[in-house]
Amino acid sequence: MHQFASSTPLRTAVCQLVRLIPAGSVATYGQIAAYAGSPRAARQVGAVLAGLPQDTPVPWQRVINAAGAISPRAKAGAVEIQRMLLEEEGVSFRSDGTVDLHKHLWHPEEASH
Repeated sequence: MHQFASSTPLRTAVCQLVRLIPAGSVATYGQIAAYAGSPRAARQVGAVLAGLPQDTPVPWQRVINAAGAISPRAKAGAVEIQRMLLEEEGVSFRSDGTVDLHKHLWHPEEASH
């Protein structure tokens, strides 16, 4: 389990941004880091999401890596759980296990119009 101050600026920004990603869409760790004002903090975004409690309202499953893949986790079965949650939201996977980012990538600037 990762240790975080109860509310660091990056943790707060990451959680707020991830809550904005609609079901059926995904964002990348780097995309969330950039929107949070820390474009080189993709790994830290992953650490924030990995450190969330199990019953979190933050839809952590909607954040994947830049290749469109679910990043491996230390916890057994976590990749399968993330894929199942995404599929339940309408995210489709290619035969190689990646998400089509052209189809599912979140574009918040389009949602504000």
